[in-house]
Amino acid sequence: MIKAIVFDMGGVLVDLDPKACIRAFLDILGYERIKELIDPYHQKGIYGELEEGAISADEFRAAVLAESRPGCTPQDVDRCMDAMISGMEPYKADLLRELSQKYPLYLLSNNNEIARIRYHKILSSLGLDWRSVFREEFCSFQMKLLKPDPEFFREAIRRIGLPPEEILFVDDSQTNIEAARSLGIQTVLSPQGADLRKVFEGF
Repeated sequence: MIKAIVFDMGGVLVDLDPKACIRAFLDILGYERIKELIDPYHQKGIYGELEEGAISADEFRAAVLAESRPGCTPQDVDRCMDAMISGMEPYKADLLRELSQKYPLYLLSNNNEIARIRYHKILSSLGLDWRSVFREEFCSFQMKLLKPDPEFFREAIRRIGLPPEEILFVDDSQTNIEAARSLGIQTVLSPQGADLRKVFEGF
């Protein structure tokens, strides 16, 4: 029996647009290296270090600006980062609100502190306070771990306090799904663009 639901963020709850993010870095900053860093599931280089919590947001901004055209600002970097998240379909806010009345919900995401602010603003624009929806957010930059590292999932299981077989994990990456499943967590693969409501039909 499922007693808790854990969601990935990017690609499951919010839509990601890596191409728009790359265009923003090129057009606004002239930062060419971004093409080497962006990946749909696992960012590379300093972007990956930001998501793993190895460097701070300020360190990331400074590193990007050092290779950007003169006159660019930290705010410009944040604008480019925001372009990665294109939004959330309104029905998902309704679904989260409904599910949170029945199950403890959690977020488990390869994420960074800049994107997290953007995500929270999107939720707020749809009438949701993340604190009223999620019991806890397991963000990679805070936990110093990245999916699909099994230790990330083990720590989430420990904090949730339930046997893994009573936890459902929803992610858009088959690699992450397999890592969670190897620990006994129940899983559902939900690629970006899929109707998330179908996952919970009959719940």
